[in-house]
Amino acid sequence: VQLVESGGGSVQAGGSLRLSCIASGYTNNLYYWSWLRQAPGKEPEGVAFLESDGSTYYPEAVEARFAISKDNAKTTLYLQMNNLKPEDTAIYYCAADNHPIRGRGDYWRSPSYWGQGTQVNVSS
Repeated sequence: VQLVESGGGSVQAGGSLRLSCIASGYTNNLYYWSWLRQAPGKEPEGVAFLESDGSTYYPEAVEARFAISKDNAKTTLYLQMNNLKPEDTAIYYCAADNHPIRGRGDYWRSPSYWGQGTQVNVSS
């Protein structure tokens, strides 16, 4: 399985970006998808989760601003990010697994498959 992200870049606060992640290889058994990010000097954090039943989850920091979706025909995962803030600056990673990634609340475990990441910079 390969995951390749694109769509990162530099925007001003209040702007929008849409990240894409193209999955290739044997993806039929990947039922759980997520977007994770890591800011400099910080631990990775989950920002969007897509469950096997199609439900989604977002932590409070990005809820109502971020939206995860998947085009099954294209095997492409998206992250629409609106009203971006400087604290959203990070490397964003697409990730997938055939077992649940998110546990209770914001808890998540490291997925089996990660992309190489795409940089998002938000200036004030």
